[in-house]
Amino acid sequence: MGVKDIEHKIHLDDLEQRMLIACVNTARSKLILQGKETVDVDELLIKIIKAPLKKVRTRV
Repeated sequence: MGVKDIEHKIHLDDLEQRMLIACVNTARSKLILQGKETVDVDELLIKIIKAPLKKVRTRV
């Protein structure tokens, strides 16, 4: 049974995105210390950082 390419979209505010980047980077650092490969984590981190921004209008 193969893994299907499924795309998930989530909406994050600026703080949530920064927290997600910090968590993934921490996990990457732990893998580096353990001497394990970080290719998949690196790709995820790049996707999070380069995710397109969408400005939301707020009514006052």
